[in-house]
Amino acid sequence: MKNRLSTLAMIAFFASTASYAQNKLTGVVYDADKKTAISGVEVFVKGTSEGVTTNEDGSFTISTELTQGQVEFAYLGYTTRTTSFTVTHSTEINLGTIYLSESAESLGEIVVMARGVIDVAEGRKTPIAVSTIKRQEIEEKVGAQDITSTMVNTPSVYVTSQARGFGESSMSTRGFDQSNTAFLLNGQPINGMDNGRVYWSNWSGMTDIANAVQIQRGLGSSKLAISSVGGTINFITKATEMKEGGFFKGTVGNDNFYKTTVGYNTGLLDNGVGVSAMFTHWQGDGYMDQTAGQGQNYFISFGYKVNKKHNLNFLITGAPQWHDQGNTGTIADFLQFGTKYNNNVGLWNGEKYNLRRNYYHKPVANLNWDWQISEKSSLSTVVYASVASGGGRSNNFRVNNIDTTKTQAENDRFFENGLVNIDKYVAVNEADVNGESKNILWSDVNNHQWFGIVSNFNHELAKNLNLNVGFDLRTYKGTHNRQLNNLMGGSYFVDSGNVNFADPIHASNTFGTNPWKSFNDHADNASDKLSWDYEQIIRYAGVFGQLEYSTDRLSAYFQGALSDQSNERNDFYQYTPGNDKSEKVTNIGYNVKAGASYNFENKHFVFANVGVYSRQPYQNNIFMNYRNDINENAENEDIVGLELGYKFTSQFVDVNVNAYQTTWDNRVTGSSRRATADDVKKYNPTNDPSKVQEGQDIYTSNYGTKQNHKGIEIDVVARPLYNLEVKGFASIGDWKYEGNAVSIERDQNRNDLETKITDIDGGKVGDAAQTTFGLGLKYKVLPNLSVDADYRYFQDLYSSRQLKENLMLPSYQVVDAGVSYALNLTNKNRLSFRVNVNNLFDTEYIAQSSTANKVNEKTKGTYKGIDTSNQVLFGWGRTWNASIKLTF
Repeated sequence: MKNRLSTLAMIAFFASTASYAQNKLTGVVYDADKKTAISGVEVFVKGTSEGVTTNEDGSFTISTELTQGQVEFAYLGYTTRTTSFTVTHSTEINLGTIYLSESAESLGEIVVMARGVIDVAEGRKTPIAVSTIKRQEIEEKVGAQDITSTMVNTPSVYVTSQARGFGESSMSTRGFDQSNTAFLLNGQPINGMDNGRVYWSNWSGMTDIANAVQIQRGLGSSKLAISSVGGTINFITKATEMKEGGFFKGTVGNDNFYKTTVGYNTGLLDNGVGVSAMFTHWQGDGYMDQTAGQGQNYFISFGYKVNKKHNLNFLITGAPQWHDQGNTGTIADFLQFGTKYNNNVGLWNGEKYNLRRNYYHKPVANLNWDWQISEKSSLSTVVYASVASGGGRSNNFRVNNIDTTKTQAENDRFFENGLVNIDKYVAVNEADVNGESKNILWSDVNNHQWFGIVSNFNHELAKNLNLNVGFDLRTYKGTHNRQLNNLMGGSYFVDSGNVNFADPIHASNTFGTNPWKSFNDHADNASDKLSWDYEQIIRYAGVFGQLEYSTDRLSAYFQGALSDQSNERNDFYQYTPGNDKSEKVTNIGYNVKAGASYNFENKHFVFANVGVYSRQPYQNNIFMNYRNDINENAENEDIVGLELGYKFTSQFVDVNVNAYQTTWDNRVTGSSRRATADDVKKYNPTNDPSKVQEGQDIYTSNYGTKQNHKGIEIDVVARPLYNLEVKGFASIGDWKYEGNAVSIERDQNRNDLETKITDIDGGKVGDAAQTTFGLGLKYKVLPNLSVDADYRYFQDLYSSRQLKENLMLPSYQVVDAGVSYALNLTNKNRLSFRVNVNNLFDTEYIAQSSTANKVNEKTKGTYKGIDTSNQVLFGWGRTWNASIKLTF
């Protein structure tokens, strides 16, 4: 009887629900500017759990039991809109056309963006493999990590954790490292002009100011004369926003991390001027032992809307910071002392002390000018400047005991707990009767001045046919030297290498590591500059052009760029005046790219592109042995890229499939590792204190390397329910070396140790997983409450060594999870909450290895099948962060 009553009650309940849910709301959602339908817009009846997404034609139908209320329309990159409804006589109401405007998240509400300079790929038009990460996802996922962490769920992108410290992550694209991936800030190149590298500690503010990150794998869509071998990463930042308002955000995380950010926009005032500003302070103890850090981020943007034809925007941003650093260690040490172990740390007067610290301040300023010349012609120009100062502190321990005939290990360089015995080195200095410091802390200083201009003219030649031409000018001057940081109980340090001093230098002035003071607190006098003192001067001039044909069905382009680069090196340490300037070395480079895409019924898209690059060698490869000697073998590096792709898009699923092949010849590569006892026996058999010692860095450069990278990528976005999004990606690569390489090993003082020819034919390219796949879910429990999780698997990961038989590291998998909640306080005020847990299951894994020691008869131990003598970095274990943001 009870069961029957329950059944009748349930039938009555659903019947009553059905009788109430008879009101239907219909309509269509369009882009306000483009007047095109928007599919996938989330449509909710506020105050209920009722919701749908718009169809491919932008239409929607939603049922509700309410007779009056509000419908909310939300879509990433657009301003959320709310429309009221009232049901009177009819049970079906047509809300008509709902127009959504692009929000600041998609850069539509800024005063000026230099759109002609920023080459953003359009998903249904540009024939390249591309992934775009917008502001909402950046803000949700980044937490206390580098901006690179937002790219981890992208095929063929491998990101290492910040195991070395804050800002110390690195990323590879299709197996090519950061120096061979082009990074652009609003169209401005930011790769180092001397070596192509990007140091994320200098760009920690990117997590706060980036509105979008677009990852263009392979050739990329940039018109500049840059060789994006692996891909192009375009950071599109905030600018002056037209809407008045502000926000305050606080974040806390593991290992005493906290961060506070405040920002405010005046909006576009009546006089056409607008100002946006933001300031951040962060600090934390660091995940790895004794890798504390602290920094600030600032951002100020002034916009001026002169008239309908001219827009100006001036922007300045910077991220002064310092952070103590971790390093690779042997697996055996990590197993003994824990995966957070840091062999840079020692005991000094009973306190833990990190011998290595990075400090830097790199302000970047640019002025954008957009000129709409006519309906068919426009000019976009950006003038930029970066004046930077800072360096990296490290130790130089020449004598660690009175008995200098023994190795450092024999002299008990470490305590049993793995900490460096710093007091022993200090005692040697204090015991010197003349006050000479044999053991010191010094800093490698890298100051630079970098100025440039990029300008692009766009003209519509005919219907569907556009021409772009422009130029790219850059000038760079970098100054490099070493300077004292701490004399460690002594009075002076002796340096006898400067040929301009008849007697050895007795240096006694010390300089700090405060990034705010680094512009003034550095060595100016030659007597304070140790080991080296030189400057690099690089001048670059490029021109480019693009012809593009585009219709609703067909899109095709042809790009060409030609550049002239000159390199000079002036050495004031190893050369006397009049002989200190090198010859000017000039190299011509070029790239040619072409591609086409075709779309079938706005659902199926196929594309192909091909490109040829001739890239000038970097400064460090032009001049040999860190002298003014010119390397006659430093030729242009040759790159050929080919790519095919297919895209499918519908209301419920989007699929992208890409196949690529990139061949790279005449390239120069490098790696580093810590010197072992065997290295000391090989390179310093007499145990000369001035030569390589155990624990010091050894650098390897390889010349004439050829690489062949090919692979397949797929990424999928599915929307099976209006409140559920499923993402997946996979990439399978086959990246190999070909032929032989000339390898040169040097110690940390840049002295040559060994030159040899190495057979690397068929060897696997390392430092990035060649096989990856992942799965992500985001479920909206309520309109303002969502949960998400991401799973990633990595396989075929090899060491960074370039060997015929490289070492394959164990595969691993990680899971990240998060929860978001937002509370609307008023029409203008909103409170948002976010919690992230990264590496949810605390997986222990090796992210990188700088050695490739195989298991043999000398092996003392193994870990997951590999020799524990290998020098590796373990990835981060479980970490967390939580944030709260008030928008007003």
